Amino acid sequence: MPIPRFLVDELAGHVAGKRRDGLVFTAPNGGPLRNTNFRSRVFLPAAASVGLAGLTPHDLRHTAASLAVAAGANVKAVQRMLGHASASMTLDVYAGPFGDDLDAVAHRLDQAVAARDEDYFRTRAADGSVIDLGKRRSPGR
Repeated sequence: MPIPRFLVDELAGHVAGKRRDGLVFTAPNGGPLRNTNFRSRVFLPAAASVGLAGLTPHDLRHTAASLAVAAGANVKAVQRMLGHASASMTLDVYAGPFGDDLDAVAHRLDQAVAARDEDYFRTRAADGSVIDLGKRRSPGR
């Protein structure tokens, strides 16, 4: 599971002193959280207290996937993040967030052409690195 940098410090306190294969979040007795107990006793009241009555842990999974798509993750990365067996399964569930991105694709293609210099076509990857798209060809070649 990818962990954004802004959560690293928050999570550090939860894993301090634990074994590498230890649980990050535990039940009061130190054992694993049980969905039915945690959901009814902790999650649902917490969601309701911030005006999100009816929110489920699975809704957070959908939110994470949608945020990953919005951040530019490709379907294979989202597939791995969610543990789906295939990219087609991911697309079946999240077709909307991927499908609505056609304008962004056109925009990135415009940026790639605008970024070329005299000899090369170049673009920028999501991480900011430059991708060399190859030498520009002379007209008629």
